[in-house]
Amino acid sequence: MNPDRHILITGGAGYIGSLLTSELLRTNYRVTVADSLLFGGESLVPFLHHPNFHFVKADVTEPRAVKDALRGDRVEAAWPKPDAIVHLAAIVGFPACQAVGKQVAWRYNVEATKTVFEQAVALGAERFVFASTYSNYGLSSNGAPVTEESPLNPQSLYAETKIAAEEYLLGRKDAPTAPLLFRFATLYGISPRTRFDLIINQFVLDAYTKRQLLIYQRGYSRSFVHVRDVVNGILLGLDAPQAKIRGQVYNLGTDTGNYTKDQIVNLVLKRMPETMVEYKDLTFGGDMRDITVSFAKIKRELGFETTLDVDDGIRELLFALKTGLIRNPMDEKYRNAQFIVQ
Repeated sequence: MNPDRHILITGGAGYIGSLLTSELLRTNYRVTVADSLLFGGESLVPFLHHPNFHFVKADVTEPRAVKDALRGDRVEAAWPKPDAIVHLAAIVGFPACQAVGKQVAWRYNVEATKTVFEQAVALGAERFVFASTYSNYGLSSNGAPVTEESPLNPQSLYAETKIAAEEYLLGRKDAPTAPLLFRFATLYGISPRTRFDLIINQFVLDAYTKRQLLIYQRGYSRSFVHVRDVVNGILLGLDAPQAKIRGQVYNLGTDTGNYTKDQIVNLVLKRMPETMVEYKDLTFGGDMRDITVSFAKIKRELGFETTLDVDDGIRELLFALKTGLIRNPMDEKYRNAQFIVQ
């Protein structure tokens, strides 16, 4: 790792961003975080006195948010311009997008991406890492594992915004700043800003606090990846040769992370066998994913391997709840939206 490398993260106080910040600092990067602190900033407090950390409260929809985040005596005088921008700031998830409406979701997820990318180009950043989602694939038409070349079939406003942002960035693949797009599987696990509105994390919380799981859409297949492995994937993207990443889309996850909901429930029951499970047959509009995802490309091209599995995530979540490391898991700061669908 090059101690002179400087990474700017939008949304750096969030679920992925706070853990990425920690890992970059641990490996001697300089890190600037620009975040509006919609869900608070406690996740960044441990880094405030780190000599390689710089924080600015900023709204990425503002036209100069990234450029202004690089102001300040320490940054302007001694730090190089960012080598890369990791763009995580967004209205994340279909419930959150539905809650704010199309106009706001589009502004934050599409227009802000364009604005941040153009600032990255103006600043001379080498690469732009974009957080997208495998929600873009929607429902698989033939049941075969979806690859990066599979047709996109969005089932939600969230996916529509991510696809629009992807199309813009892929149209700019020849820009001086190289765009790299990661389509994340569904995340789970602990980070400095843990989320409990994600399937595995929510199932563990409900089983622990209520001794009950209420399951909709039984039998649906989804793909899961630990938040720490996502951070490791982003680090690979920051270090990979430009030829491997420019204008590339990578599904980020593992073939062993493809599960049905029943399989996830059984893994939760393995740790909490006293949990009662109730199934409800309910159909509704929203993020209707029922797919298996191929992760062959990221393994082949970037050498990506996961280090944690779903059982590891369940165990660490249970530990955090039982010990009181996360004392008030029902607090709204642990959710991107209050409307949660299982």
